Amino acid sequence: MRMSGGVMWIAVLLAMAVCAGAETGARKPVRKAPPALSVQRRIDTLLGTKAARNAQWGIHVVSLKTGRVVYERNAGEHFAPASNAKLFTTALALSRLGKDYRFATTVRADQNPDAAGRIEGDLRLVGGADPTFSGRAYPYRKDDDAPNPLEPVELLCNAILDRGVRVISGDIVGDDRLFPYDPYPEGWTVDDSTWEYGAPVSALVFSDNAFTLVVRPAREVGGPARVMLSPPALPLVIDNQVTTVGDGDVSDVQVNRLAGSREVRITGKLRLQSKGVRQLLAVDDPALYAAYVLHDELTRRGVRIDGVPVARHRWSAEEPFGPNEGVELARRESPPLSEVAQVVDKVSQNLHAEILLREVARVRRKDATREAGLKEMKQFLDEIGVPPDACHFEDGSGLSRRTLVTPAAITRLLVYMDSREHDGWDRMLPVGGEDGTLESRFEEARLASAIHAKTGTLSTASALSGYITTGRKARLAFSIIANGYTLPSSEVRRVIDRIGLALIDWEGN
Repeated sequence: MRMSGGVMWIAVLLAMAVCAGAETGARKPVRKAPPALSVQRRIDTLLGTKAARNAQWGIHVVSLKTGRVVYERNAGEHFAPASNAKLFTTALALSRLGKDYRFATTVRADQNPDAAGRIEGDLRLVGGADPTFSGRAYPYRKDDDAPNPLEPVELLCNAILDRGVRVISGDIVGDDRLFPYDPYPEGWTVDDSTWEYGAPVSALVFSDNAFTLVVRPAREVGGPARVMLSPPALPLVIDNQVTTVGDGDVSDVQVNRLAGSREVRITGKLRLQSKGVRQLLAVDDPALYAAYVLHDELTRRGVRIDGVPVARHRWSAEEPFGPNEGVELARRESPPLSEVAQVVDKVSQNLHAEILLREVARVRRKDATREAGLKEMKQFLDEIGVPPDACHFEDGSGLSRRTLVTPAAITRLLVYMDSREHDGWDRMLPVGGEDGTLESRFEEARLASAIHAKTGTLSTASALSGYITTGRKARLAFSIIANGYTLPSSEVRRVIDRIGLALIDWEGN
């Protein structure tokens, strides 16, 4: 339909009048929701999804600049934090021991070798609670995929031979008496002890008190699978019942070991073209394990050893122990504690966290027990303002199902550590979408690098706590914990990740 000129001008004037009315208040404007409320609504929406409704949630988020609470839900309730407990343990160790603290592993004998290179009596590998006695790279490197676990033992053997040792009349002793022997904290399960993540706690640590079991198919169908151990010198009995099958079959390999047993039973089928199965398993006696490895390495270098590998434990704190007894023949020192703590948090290393808890107790309380470490933890939390009823610790790693904390206690710790400007504390945590246990997390990796946080996972517990730098460069301390779910953990973790990404958009300060 065509308009005359006069009619067209009337239409234009009417449109201008409507716009003017909108600007002068004749029409109520539509206002954008406040940024904080917008983020809060997004989180509430995420918590209303099917996966989120299947869990119990505890969330606390605060601004590091103002202390303002950005979001909270059940922040004062107790939750199983899983490996978020390591935040407390590494903070305790750095605060009590200092970032430059170092551990040492030594080799000792009753006397120096004689003119013929002979040592009368035992050769002792004395554990100094060094969690780095392995081939792992320090400082942390995310592409450290193929370490040589024998490297530190090889260095000690070089030093032993440099001292002229050629014959040892006694045993090779793995000596872990620096700590009273108490390998499994309260709340760890029997199944945990089979796998690397549940390796027993000891003052003598070699290769994370774990070994690699590799099962590969035979060269022809029907043959028994080939089994390899790394390192090879281990006091184990392998019951291999795995059969090689044709490519039309399905591979199904099961690894079983009774708690405390040195027999590993492997059953099932492995396809001929399969690349094999690789499992990280815990040893049952770390001191004996280390003694076998040292015995094997010295023997391969031509040293004659008349005795056998043995372990020497201290069964109670009351038993006397002198770590500097005899003559020191070799020594290996660890990297500084700051690098040790970084590995603990980046890769979530349970054993290392447990060792840090006990070493703090040994240095501060002259009592290298888990109980003394927990007392020191309680005192530390009181000093930084965490209410006494906000935490219940049974271990230093969070593997115990009996360890409980509140999300508000975690953010209090994060605020304290940030305010004290501990060197590199923020950089010790995994970076979203980039490294550590967050390397493959988040759907938007470009944004996720703004999240530096510690993960935590148990069968019915998932957690993420740390720091977020928002789009406006504000910094938040946050803790997100989900407990009690029955859905796959991956679905719950996806909700946690989306909450973290939503917080990046917070527009406050």
